[in-house]
Amino acid sequence: MDTFLLDTLLRNFLAEDLEHGDITTEAIFSPLDQAQASFVAREPMTVVGMETVAARVFGLLDPAVACAGAVPDGSRVGKGEVLLRLSGATRTLLRGERVALNLVQRLCGIATLASAFADEVRPIRAKIVDTRKTTPGLRLLEKYAVRASGGANNHRYSLSDGVLIKDNHIAACGSITEAVRRVRAGVPHTINIEVETDTLAQVEECLACKVGVIMLDNMDLATMRQAVTMIAGRAVIEASGGVNLETVRGIAETGVDIISVGALTHSARARDIGMDWRE
Repeated sequence: MDTFLLDTLLRNFLAEDLEHGDITTEAIFSPLDQAQASFVAREPMTVVGMETVAARVFGLLDPAVACAGAVPDGSRVGKGEVLLRLSGATRTLLRGERVALNLVQRLCGIATLASAFADEVRPIRAKIVDTRKTTPGLRLLEKYAVRASGGANNHRYSLSDGVLIKDNHIAACGSITEAVRRVRAGVPHTINIEVETDTLAQVEECLACKVGVIMLDNMDLATMRQAVTMIAGRAVIEASGGVNLETVRGIAETGVDIISVGALTHSARARDIGMDWRE
């Protein structure tokens, strides 16, 4: 993650929570009070964000806060494992607790789900990737969690990253052929073109247009296998739609190159992490 962009996000999250100050903490503790705390896993998970996000939250509040023992991104841990140790001003630890926990619980949830999907397709060559179905304001972090999970990858980050001609583009334009023609006339030659298809006839049209990536959207396994045979290595093949942990291996076995899973970011359950005070 670009720390310039990340720090801007984190400052906004802290400002939202603190607003005019933490009246509870400020009433109980003086600026001189010191404390120690640990982030602890309450359940098994794939860890992301201890040093890259949580420690940075506390550091933005007070650079004097010491963060140690951060579990590396992509590590798999069990219940009860210490993920990060903190020491510093009591006020700072309490002010940053909720923002830091909210973020890493979300990111660890995404990473845990992403690694579960990656496990299902191993050792098949298909790659698991995310989509743009992210939480508004959290895309930078959520896509980082997918990438740092140790097994999954990113699709395009935004609409400006690559061409993806989808069903509504085709419906509004009239055909895949015309949509591809217009794209080639309007974007640099360095940009690859991907087209979403849901029929074998559309796959054939994509091949005639020589597009770089063909998405097989919501196809059953038999049709998907036919499409892979038709394409025969002439384009990168992405499968999408209706992908879950029960179906992903069968999809991978059809021979597709990429499987995009919106659930990685829109349906991941936050993992349970606590901040425990240390004596």
